[in-house]
Amino acid sequence: MRRGDGGSSQTRSAPRGGSEVAGARDGRRRRGGRALRLALWLAGALVVALGLAQIFLPKIAASRISSRLGRYGDVRSVHVSAWPAVELLWGDADAVTVRARSISVSPAQTGRLLHEARGLHDLDLTADTTREGPLPLHDVSLRKRGAKLHAQASLSQADVKAALPPGYDVQLLASSRGQVRVRASGGLFGVGASVDAVAQASQGKLIVRPQGFPLQALKLTLFSDPRVHVEGVGARRTDAGGGAARGAGYVLSIDASLR
Repeated sequence: MRRGDGGSSQTRSAPRGGSEVAGARDGRRRRGGRALRLALWLAGALVVALGLAQIFLPKIAASRISSRLGRYGDVRSVHVSAWPAVELLWGDADAVTVRARSISVSPAQTGRLLHEARGLHDLDLTADTTREGPLPLHDVSLRKRGAKLHAQASLSQADVKAALPPGYDVQLLASSRGQVRVRASGGLFGVGASVDAVAQASQGKLIVRPQGFPLQALKLTLFSDPRVHVEGVGARRTDAGGGAARGAGYVLSIDASLR
């Protein structure tokens, strides 16, 4: 403060603290802007990556399935659907549709392939012909929903005779409640006379048990795999114009679940 002639004047300097606060605020805005731009860029990149995965991963999965099944026959087409497609990386898929001309597998290979398909919620497979061991099957369809399996196939009487030793025969008597009753002749169970037998599920296995004392104690296991739990079987006759691919025969079905 200075005093002059009959008056006075006072000078104050601007506070430095205010400019420092404003500078810090501007710095935070710049850093916040960079963080926002980075977040938007990452979000955009993620959207693009998910879009590309949705386009390409189902095709890659379809190619792998086609190659895997191609070891066992002639695969016509495979279509895979999954949302989001990244679930395919963990072996999961919403739906898979397979069309094949022919497939040849053993019972053990069937169980292994079904186990590998456990991550597919919906599976629809059709094949013109399939050979399960020595038995040729036609118009084969397999449907999987969750863990539940249902398969159906046709075979002709000629197919049945060709799969049996000479002089042996099997005739369908009835089918109900997950069981199939047949009449076997030619000594299939060590008896020269005709014997009635029942094909059914037992403790997750597909077995055939002859009827009548003392043969009911015998049991023949047709299919057993700890990964596939058989629940029931069915059969019906077809005429020459029916479902069998080569004349009169039978339509067989089986219900099971994956373990």
